[in-house]
Amino acid sequence: MSRILATALAIIAIAGVAMLIVRMSSFLLLVFAAVVLAVVFDAITRALCSVLPVGRGPSLGIAVVLLLGTFFGALFLFGAQLTNEFDTIRQSLPGAVDRLQAALDQMGLGEAVNGALEQGKKSMSGVISSVGPYMLAVGNGLTNLVLVIFAAIFLAADPDVYRRGFLHLVPEKAIDVAEASLSDAWRGLNGWMKGQAVSSVVVAALTWAGLAVLGVPSAGGLGVIAGLLDVIPMIGPVIAGVPAVLLAFTHSPMTALWTIVLFLLVQQLQGNFLQPMIQKQAVDVPPALLLFSVLAAGMLFGPLGVLLAAPLTIVVFVLTKRIYVRSLLGKDVKIDGE
Repeated sequence: MSRILATALAIIAIAGVAMLIVRMSSFLLLVFAAVVLAVVFDAITRALCSVLPVGRGPSLGIAVVLLLGTFFGALFLFGAQLTNEFDTIRQSLPGAVDRLQAALDQMGLGEAVNGALEQGKKSMSGVISSVGPYMLAVGNGLTNLVLVIFAAIFLAADPDVYRRGFLHLVPEKAIDVAEASLSDAWRGLNGWMKGQAVSSVVVAALTWAGLAVLGVPSAGGLGVIAGLLDVIPMIGPVIAGVPAVLLAFTHSPMTALWTIVLFLLVQQLQGNFLQPMIQKQAVDVPPALLLFSVLAAGMLFGPLGVLLAAPLTIVVFVLTKRIYVRSLLGKDVKIDGE
């Protein structure tokens, strides 16, 4: 009877912990975002410590000022220009949809496609008119961003404290595996961030330049969108290409066709050169797994989950190989970075 009671209590405890994790999923994602940003701060700090005759504290301060200064400096220098371009995108998209409808009518495509486009235009108008709730969401997002930045600074200031604190919670016989797992996760995130930064800059620059040559309106804003969405595996380039193709129709159908070709070329470059470079620096995650992780993270956690899907997948991937496959199953599997 006591064993049955103990089993029932264990099941209830596991279910309770699972429910708590689900309820706290947004908080846990913000914690993970802080960890990812802390890895960036830590990487810059280590690089500065190796070239400057200063300690970790001043190097971290310089790293924070450099990273945040670059970000806010870009907003200050190019904010007005990008705001105008994004406003042009917002104003031009309904007209671009109308042009696309006319082109589809000339090609004899059915009413179903035109109806979908009309519904999309109405949805865009509804989004544009719902300024208040979106402004509130932006305000909450900025608050979370500030909290994530400060949490990342605290984590990067002395990561060994948090590392030791975590290891104190692990049973003595699992210390070596837990310590190696933390190192694996750090290496994977560090390599992914370095490779992704290069990939985003290259994609933004090529998209910006290509759209400018084609004469597509708001080429700069569309290039920035493409660079930002490059962090979303597989799906990001497709999402970035939709407004660009629609705006190209405001110029001419041929421009829209060349815009599609441009995004296909950039996507091929990203998939065949930049993405393997990222995986070489970080973890060789199968492409299908990345795609499924993006879809699952979007369904479970929303936009923030989609944004963090790639680094989260990398961490789960390396921990699964280290803890489950090698330690529990006893299989001799290669761990990236060893």
